[in-house]
Amino acid sequence: MTTRTLTSRTVRPVAATPPALGGLGLFTVLLAAALPLIDFFIVNVALPTIGKDLHAGEAVLELVVAGYGVAYAVLLVLGGRLGDLFGRRRLFLGGMAAFGLTSLACGLAPGAWSLVAARVVQGASAAAMLPQVLATIQAATSGPRRARAMGLYGATAGLSMVAGQILGGVLVAADVWGTGWRSVFLVNVPVVIAGLVLAVRAVPETRSQHPEPVDGPGTVLLAVSLLALLVPLTEGRAAGWPLWTWLSLAAFPLVAAAFYAVERRADRQGRTPLVPPSLFRLVSLRRGLALIVPFSIGFSGFMFVIAVALQRGAGLGPVPAGLALAPMAVVFFFVSLAGPRLVARYGTRVVTAGAVVQLVGVGLMALAVRQSWPHLGVMELLPGAAVAGAGQALQLPIVFRIILSEVPAARAGVGSGVMVTAQQSSLALGVATLGTLFLSLVPGSGMRDALVITLLVQLAGVVLTGLLSLRLPRTIG
Repeated sequence: MTTRTLTSRTVRPVAATPPALGGLGLFTVLLAAALPLIDFFIVNVALPTIGKDLHAGEAVLELVVAGYGVAYAVLLVLGGRLGDLFGRRRLFLGGMAAFGLTSLACGLAPGAWSLVAARVVQGASAAAMLPQVLATIQAATSGPRRARAMGLYGATAGLSMVAGQILGGVLVAADVWGTGWRSVFLVNVPVVIAGLVLAVRAVPETRSQHPEPVDGPGTVLLAVSLLALLVPLTEGRAAGWPLWTWLSLAAFPLVAAAFYAVERRADRQGRTPLVPPSLFRLVSLRRGLALIVPFSIGFSGFMFVIAVALQRGAGLGPVPAGLALAPMAVVFFFVSLAGPRLVARYGTRVVTAGAVVQLVGVGLMALAVRQSWPHLGVMELLPGAAVAGAGQALQLPIVFRIILSEVPAARAGVGSGVMVTAQQSSLALGVATLGTLFLSLVPGSGMRDALVITLLVQLAGVVLTGLLSLRLPRTIG
């Protein structure tokens, strides 16, 4: 009897220990999370120099930004699915290596169109790498460690968007070894090499326990719908709004409806579509995504518009134009570190408070533009930029945590892909909509009034995010 008991205990299967993401691994994936966002914004202050050096017109320069952003947004959900299917570490390493190679291609581009092509492929490689970051955090951490990791991810994302613009100005002005604007891309190469070495050592392999094949029809329809919306909005103004832009915008709701119908049918039939509609039954995900859209539109639109206004209107060079936002970056970093403690004490109403603080900050910047133009620099923008940075830090990292808080580990890749696609599409929309508004107003209203009006439109977006934050779950699971 004793023998049988011992034998039964001996052969009882032991549950596999889930892979753990240590401190070095977390640093590595956060480094990878920073790279695509830095590269989205780093070119803003470099565009005038790129245009002069490569003899590129405004429409081509917009493609340098839009080509990267559109390719990135279109392929993000597919990148998350492929990580679930083939292993997130494998896709992470492949995407990071491709990002380094395409950054090198951008830095060595002999002409404007070759730069545009390299930027499109760079965006695609970022879409393979970035979803694996959030999916790995979701699958390889739990409890307080996951909350801390998600908080750091949000802080990294927000800081990268501001730091990218600052770094771009510094690198262009430094003209390292005569590389000029090319250094904003070449700087990625050594960072990627270091990241690959660290990833091989410290990032664990994770994948979905029940991976599903790639949803071909859903992938194609999502890509077509995003292209139908983003391409005409980013290129329409520079191209003079030809007929194809209006036809594309008219086709967007039709293609989006077809995408939803295909995904819903696949979900009901028990298959796993690219974007499962059942995922949106999660209240935290659905309401968090609704908030991240206007937040990201306002964030990216402001960053693009302020870069253009400070250089073309206020006459600042790349370094002063970039450093004008340094107070925002510094305050964002330190306030975001306090986010987890504030949420533990006050719940998600911290996000609402952050919207109010950001509202004050953007209002102060609009007032500074009105009173000090064209003598606008770090000191004039400092109060508003610092306050706005604090408000953004109380929103972005926390909303990221909310969106993914209820997503099961098996769908970590899908959930992270959906979230980052919503964010990236909104970043591209921000440049397209607020950027187009600003540039359209400049000829008739002048640079100062165009900037003030654009900031007031952003204020309306901040009010909307504040109202949407009232619908968020009071606590984070």
